[in-house]
Amino acid sequence: MPPSLTSTAARPDVDPVPPHLREAISRILDAFIAAKSDELTALGDDLLPLFDVARVALSGGKRLRPAFAYWGWRAAGGNPGKSEPIMVAAAAIELVHASALVHDDVMDASQTRRGRLAAQHQFSHLRDGHVAPEAAVRFGRSAAILLGDMLLSWSDELLDCSEMKPRALARGRVYFNRLRTEVVAGQYLDVLGQTTRRSTAADAMRVIRYKSAKYTIERPLQFGAALGNADQPLLEALSSYGVPLGEAFQLRDDILGVFGDEQVTGKPSGDDIREGKRTLLMARAMDLSTPSRRTTLDAHVGDPDLDADGIDEVQQVLRDSGALRAVETVISELASAARSALRHAPIGSEEVREALLVLTDRATQRSV
Repeated sequence: MPPSLTSTAARPDVDPVPPHLREAISRILDAFIAAKSDELTALGDDLLPLFDVARVALSGGKRLRPAFAYWGWRAAGGNPGKSEPIMVAAAAIELVHASALVHDDVMDASQTRRGRLAAQHQFSHLRDGHVAPEAAVRFGRSAAILLGDMLLSWSDELLDCSEMKPRALARGRVYFNRLRTEVVAGQYLDVLGQTTRRSTAADAMRVIRYKSAKYTIERPLQFGAALGNADQPLLEALSSYGVPLGEAFQLRDDILGVFGDEQVTGKPSGDDIREGKRTLLMARAMDLSTPSRRTTLDAHVGDPDLDADGIDEVQQVLRDSGALRAVETVISELASAARSALRHAPIGSEEVREALLVLTDRATQRSV
């Protein structure tokens, strides 16, 4: 195997999410939000907070999904010197992503996102002192749901603004529509799983595949490639690479949701335990634990009022049972499968292959 496909050390100069890509995505999103705000100025200043919170929801983040769309387009022969249309199309995915995060935070009753107040709390604070506390909370949730709906609606509009040729846009829409449908289906499976007392590894992996793997990596790659007129062998190869990498990405996210540093992740450590997320980590813990450890998990997982001592107890069970080690092994195996698929993918450009390799490491070895 060539060294460049087993380590990023061979090409330390490769940045798969370069500043110009991040800056382009941010510029496009800022301009789009400003234009939408201008359209609705006739309705009055009451709407301004809606656009302010939208800007917050779209700021920051790793921009991984636009990056995968961009490199999928490059894999299909896209010309980096004429990249503005693909940047606009890729930015549309960030609107879908922001919509999913806003809705996810409402469903999970999350306090923070990326180190800032979740959207529903930003909205509820607008009414503090004006209405009863419970009415402010209800307003915050309702406004966040509406914001999430608006962001999802806007994703279609922004994609139409990309100036992609009609045939290219029609090809890309196939995967854009799948991306949006699958993330909702995966989210439904996730909230359904939180209503059960047990979760199998198969159940957990099904949620991962549809809530995260496809929508984070496989579909953005195929979306970008289809916009670049990729043939079927390339689209299938990108799927073979993107699905295991997306699964590894979400498994890393699940570990960070339990063990991550709040100062780094931007979300309180242990929230997934309080929410009762039925992840592979929890499924493995139930399979591998002694009866007394299972009792600890049954008592604590899904308890919204669980304190720091309870979080520590669950974390210790996950370590002592071998569940954490088992999931780390799965992440390693999935990343290896993604690298193998990348090695055999019909990609003519070594720059594209190297960029995807670096993204593989970033997706699976991250701390945020």
